[in-house]
Amino acid sequence: MSRPKPKVLLEHTSKKNFKTDQILEAEAIWAVFYKNKPFNLKSFSSMVSYPGPKYKKVAFSNPGHAINLAKKLNIEFDCRDFTVVVLNSGQTLKNE
Repeated sequence: MSRPKPKVLLEHTSKKNFKTDQILEAEAIWAVFYKNKPFNLKSFSSMVSYPGPKYKKVAFSNPGHAINLAKKLNIEFDCRDFTVVVLNSGQTLKNE
């Protein structure tokens, strides 16, 4: 079964390069937490310093990606400390 099409809230097309950006409705943001706290996920090679560390995403607009990441990290670190938290409200930062 295919995924339902998301509702488009806003759309803008650049007159210079014809690139279109769409703002899509999302139910929530799903984030992976470690021991009930947010964290950053960094990966790098211990053999070479190039190209340097890469910071990976830990928050997603799709629950499946967050669930899969939490499962992967729990297996990799042999624990059950990685969980998925649903973020659907919170503190608003002032835009200046």
